[in-house]
Amino acid sequence: MAAVGCLLTEDQLLCAICLDVFTDPVSTPCGHNFCKNCITEPVDADVPFQCPLCMKMFYPKPELQVNTLISEMVDTFRRSEQRPARQEEVFLGLGSKPMVLLLCVVFLSLLLDCMKFNHPLEEMSKGEKLVKMEAEIQQTIEEIRLKVEELKRSVELGKEDADREMADGAQVFAALKEYVEKGEAKLMETIREKQRQTELQAEGFIRKMEQDIRELKKRKTEVELLSVLQLEETAEMKEKLPNMVARVELRRVQSYAVDVTLDPDTANAYLVLSDDEKQVHDTYVEKNLPYNSERFYYTTAVLGKESFSSGRFYFEVQVEGKSEWTLGVARESINRRQDITPSPADGFWTVGLSNGNKYKAGPDVALSLQSAPKKVGVFVDYEDGLVSFYDVDTAAHIYSFTGCSFTEKLYPYFSPGLEDDGLNSAPLIITPIN
Repeated sequence: MAAVGCLLTEDQLLCAICLDVFTDPVSTPCGHNFCKNCITEPVDADVPFQCPLCMKMFYPKPELQVNTLISEMVDTFRRSEQRPARQEEVFLGLGSKPMVLLLCVVFLSLLLDCMKFNHPLEEMSKGEKLVKMEAEIQQTIEEIRLKVEELKRSVELGKEDADREMADGAQVFAALKEYVEKGEAKLMETIREKQRQTELQAEGFIRKMEQDIRELKKRKTEVELLSVLQLEETAEMKEKLPNMVARVELRRVQSYAVDVTLDPDTANAYLVLSDDEKQVHDTYVEKNLPYNSERFYYTTAVLGKESFSSGRFYFEVQVEGKSEWTLGVARESINRRQDITPSPADGFWTVGLSNGNKYKAGPDVALSLQSAPKKVGVFVDYEDGLVSFYDVDTAAHIYSFTGCSFTEKLYPYFSPGLEDDGLNSAPLIITPIN
């Protein structure tokens, strides 16, 4: 044993785990040696045992016995060296050649194998020992290489699993996003549909209430008319009766009032409309407007935006301060490209003022008015073929076109007349019904 101790160095008696000289060395079934505490402490009895050097698996866990030969060699070495085996010194002694440690471990394993099969180390030639050591090293290298390949394959499989999980997650997220977007769109559509239904219902209520208001106004007018007729016909009442009847009649037609606005797409290029599209007047400055087949090109006129093809409607226009104007209704197919005089034959039913004091219905019917109207009311009964004009302030009836045959849409018609050096600069104004 002393001879063996002389052959061995400290590097050959190191545990591959703690890198220190063996303490209570034990051998694994695969022939490798370790400190008893290094190889037994971290091992769970229920977990398969794996050799730290060759990676061989053993199950159940083998019982590791103290290697008395190695233990005696360590004791002999320590006695001969008379110095403690410290990890720091061993590590510094190895320097940058960790293969020395591996060779030492393999040599010790080879020594144990020789003893196990009754082949003493002394009986093996130096060449045989080197060949066996080379074979052991090559086997260890191959086993490590296989472990490296297994580890690389495990990493690749893990990467493939991660990529697959990421792809699956992306699909789930996309499906969830699509579901949320569809749900949001459906919710928005439900809200919009509910709003539309609410608006339609409200419009229906409004139309019904407006109709009720008109009916109540007509009933009130009829009651007022009956009350007037039932009054005692005194001389004073006979004088007031025509005016009272006119007031009642005006209130009756006013019950059919509609909201009218001016249509800028039909306005002559010399006309100026207000921002609220309720006023219009003439200027001497022609605007550069795009071509529009609905526009008046030679007549200083404009139509209302609203059209009517049935029922009754009424609107009022302020004409105060003007020396020329024309008001009424016109059918949709009127000629807007030529300068024509409005007449029923050409699709116009109008009254107007010219030269400051000449009132006419259409181009030919002269009108004699007791006073110049400041505000004119226009009433149309489409089915009865009636167009009537009223002086709103006095409730006087100005003129009516009767027996008309309407087959097209009718539009309110407005012509403020030429500006006439400021004498006729006041605008025509569509006013609300009081």
